[in-house]
Amino acid sequence: MTELLATYWPLLVAALVVGLVIAWYLFSASRKTRVTGTSGDVLDEGAAPAERNKALIDSAPAATPMQPAAGVTATTSAAARSSGGDLTRIKGLGPKLAATLNGLGVTSLSQIAGWDDDDIDRIDGQLGRFQGRIRRDDWVGQARLLADGDEAGFAGKYGNVR
Repeated sequence: MTELLATYWPLLVAALVVGLVIAWYLFSASRKTRVTGTSGDVLDEGAAPAERNKALIDSAPAATPMQPAAGVTATTSAAARSSGGDLTRIKGLGPKLAATLNGLGVTSLSQIAGWDDDDIDRIDGQLGRFQGRIRRDDWVGQARLLADGDEAGFAGKYGNVR
């Protein structure tokens, strides 16, 4: 063993030195990156908006098709209630869905009561995140009972009428 150490001691010392240099580099050397730029960012305090976004900033907000005008909804809801066609009487159909249906031309319970599978698929495809509610909440069955004026049958099957 001593002969082996005597023969290869220069290689062992070199390996030890290389190991110490690598250990020093890994544990002691600073690897922080320093940014030395002077150009300002558009998000900096007091910076002007970027020219490419100027058109978007100055333009009018886009209209959303899911939200009807406020006056139209109030008028439609008042007319629907007075004619006995308030869509929100259906369980699972709230004011937002009623407004969406009104925008699609569905304004009465008798319309919903007359839907077949093709009508359900057509309307359901336009309900966005409410897709699947028509069949899951049985809107057609509820609308048939409410359109016929069968409050007792509706209460027995779906609970009290709103």
